[in-house]
Parts: sequence; structure tokens; C-alpha cells
Amino acid sequence: MRLTFRRSSLSRIKTDLLALFLHQDERTFKKEIAEYSKKLGARFSPVDAGDFSGKEGEAALVYLQKGSAARRLLLVGVGESRNATLEKYRRAAAVAAKRARSLKAKQVALYLPPLSSHVAEGMFAFAEGAYLSLYRFDKYLTKKSGANANSKVEEIVLCSDKPRMVKVGASAIQQAQVVCEATCLARDLSNAPGNEIYPETLAEAARQSAERSGYTATVLDEREIKDLGMGGIVGVSLGSSRPPRLIILEYGPSSGKTMVLVGKGVTFDTGGISIKPSAGMAEMKMDMAGAAAVIGTFEAVARLKLPIHLVGLIPAVENMPGGNSIRPGDILRHFDGKTSEVDNTDAEGRLILADALAYAEKFKPAAVIDLATLTGACVVALGHHASGMMGNDENLMGRLKKAGDKTYERVWPLPLYDEYEKLIKSDVADVKNTGGRWAGAITAGWFLKKFVGNYKWVHLDIAGTAILEEPSDYAQRGGSGVGVRLLTEFLKGWK
Repeated sequence: MRLTFRRSSLSRIKTDLLALFLHQDERTFKKEIAEYSKKLGARFSPVDAGDFSGKEGEAALVYLQKGSAARRLLLVGVGESRNATLEKYRRAAAVAAKRARSLKAKQVALYLPPLSSHVAEGMFAFAEGAYLSLYRFDKYLTKKSGANANSKVEEIVLCSDKPRMVKVGASAIQQAQVVCEATCLARDLSNAPGNEIYPETLAEAARQSAERSGYTATVLDEREIKDLGMGGIVGVSLGSSRPPRLIILEYGPSSGKTMVLVGKGVTFDTGGISIKPSAGMAEMKMDMAGAAAVIGTFEAVARLKLPIHLVGLIPAVENMPGGNSIRPGDILRHFDGKTSEVDNTDAEGRLILADALAYAEKFKPAAVIDLATLTGACVVALGHHASGMMGNDENLMGRLKKAGDKTYERVWPLPLYDEYEKLIKSDVADVKNTGGRWAGAITAGWFLKKFVGNYKWVHLDIAGTAILEEPSDYAQRGGSGVGVRLLTEFLKGWK
């Protein structure tokens, strides 16, 4: 699917479906309707009948007279102009794109409303909402029906003839295409079944991304991981016939401040010996969403040619029950020599992340950010609308929150008070991998903190935002690709 920008007056846009965006407040609405009606030489019957008033999420189809460049017109409500936000633009564009698909339009043109400030960001948001709303994971459907049957939108064209928008239009839309494709890559990896994506094939997906996008991918096998003393990665993988991998990504010159991204890569999580209930276990193919986000972010950063040095670490394992599986009560020794008592084998993500966070020290990073579908407790606390955020540097967390607010991949801080540390105290090892019933997301964060080196660090628990139980405006049920847009926006300002 292509995203393009076209400089064009409204009456000359030839397309299968033309979308106009209108605001709800009465004065603005009347002005916009009068302007568009005059330019197109048409009356809008849904407006005359009172069926459309510009409310957020509202849409009405209009058929234009014969001879018009566009035969079908879609009126889309954005809501009150004084409350306009980038997220409302994304949602409005998603409404238009999904209606285009339902009408079997091959091309949809979005005629953008005037953007008086933050022009490039507004255009970027319209492009994001339209493109991402059309994502479908349907590669395994041999017979497509409903929304998947002969309904592929091939091109989304964003149009304007306003000088300020024309000036930045092509560049903004080109960048949006890159970020959207990277997000969809993360979605594809997360949604793929466990018999397609496992540690070896996840590593191969990273290699392919690196080759096409311009970064490097190095993959360590089971022997090399064991030689490094990464007992967490080796231990979690013991129950599976699929051997573990440590995927090391690198982009940009090594001069300057190094940022390290760490992504949890549990390609399928049964819970191990502490096995999960069968209901809902199929979702655990997405327990590598943190890894998918890191690969997607690298693809976006490399294709955008951001001037930064970026390292990615992805410990990839499958957590299965078996004769060789680690047991509750086992003790593992990690890369930095610290030991952890396995209280619950279903708290496996923190065991592999511990090795990666300790290993990150060798790159002398200025900062490290890890992403993980780590705890159900975080979903209980924040639902599916925000990721939990913990760390040791308020400035770094503040910058991530700002990027999250802008992209609407929002993050919310949770405390790492010293009092929580005692919940993961072990009598037989340096630390225990669970802390009991209370504050589960925080005690998981505290476990990770034990392995953080001398660098600024933020942990993002994306359990609720990476795996969606219901579709959102521009994401379907399943893997959301969360983290790619957030981190790419954050890294644009990393120096």
C-alpha cells in the first residue's frame, strides 16, 4: 500500500473516494461546508437533512454529480476545532480509510483541513491513522470474505493546495510511510503463530530487516550464550526443542551517546512447569512483542537515517514444559554473576532480560530502554490504554512520556520505592523472580533493576498495550506493534 502526497485543488482530485474532514463547532462547520460546497459545485444532502454535523467519528457518504472528478465523497467529523489533537486526526483518517475499504475503493484521497501549526505533524498523523487502520494479518486465510474479500486499498493520497502544507507534504508523508511499515512489521511478527516465529526464525527476521534497511544483525547461538554465562536465557530455554538465540542489532556510528534497546523475545510462553491455564494461551505467541518492537524501531530508524548510535539486544527463547525444564526452586546464575531463585517458571521474561540488561553494560550506553510483555499485573493496573513505565532517571522517563503523548502510545510511571525490594528477597540467592500477589508489575521492575548497570534505564511493561483483546481505531485485535512509533519519535530527539 502506498502513501503519497499530491498538490491539488479540491475540485480536481480524481479518486475512487474523496474524504473531507469537518469540525463540529457551528461557526467553523458552516464555513467549511460553504467552502467545500462552492468548490465542488454540490450540495451535501446529509448536512441538509441534519444527519451529519461534524461530530468526532461521524461519517456520511455523498454521491457527486456526473462529471465531477470524484464521484463519491465522504464527510468525516473531527469534533470541536478548539479540541483538535493529533490523535483525533489519526482516528478521523482511520474512519475514512476503513470506509474506503468497505466500498472496495482502490484509492482514497484525504483532502486535509487547514493546519495552522505543527503542519508536518498533523499531516503525519492523518497518514498514520489511514495506513495503520487498514492493517490485516490475513496471510493464512485461503478464502477471504467480508472485510478481507477484494477490498484492498492500494493507495492513500493526502491532498492539499495550501502553501504551508505543500512545502512539507511530500517529506512528512514519506516519513509516515516508513514508520507505518515498520509498525506493521512489528505487528506481523507478533501475530505470527509459534510454529512460524521461534528463536531461530525471529533471528532470521531480524537479519532480513537489517539487510534491507541498513543496519547490522549478529546472532549468538546456544553455545555462545552458554559461554557468556547467561544462565537466565539458557535456563528458560531448557524445556524447549527450539534452542535460544541472542540477537544483537547495531545502527549508526559508534561515536556519540549510545542508546540500547532491549526487547523480550519469548516466542511462545506456556508458563513452563508453572503452566498457564489453557484458556487464552494462544495469545502467548505475542509474548515476543517487545522484541518485535525493537526490530521495527531499528527498521524505522535506519530507513529514516537518524543521526544516532543504536544497539538492540533481543534474548529469544521458547518457554515450554519438559523433562529438562527449570523447576520452581532452581537457582540460575546470570551474565554479571548474580544469582536468582526461580519461584515461578512463568515469570520467565525477567530471567532472560536480566542477562541482556547486564550485557548492555559492555556497550557503555548513555541509556537503556527495555520493552516487555512482562506482567498481567500491569494490565490489571492500566488496562490496554497505557504501558507501565519504571526507571532510574526522571528526565529520561519524562522524555519518553512526552513522545508517548504525541504518538498516543502512552506510558504511565509506576514507583520503584525501596520498600518493594524486600518482596523479592530470597533466602538462597541474590534475588527471587516473583514477589507475591501485590504490586506484581513493580516487583518485576525491581527484579530487572537488580541487573541494571551504571547507566540511565527505563523499563516499559507493554503487556496491556501490545496485545489487544478488542480492535482500536487503527489497530486490529491481536498484536498492536506498540513501541515502534513511541521509540522512533523519542529517538528523533536523541543526541
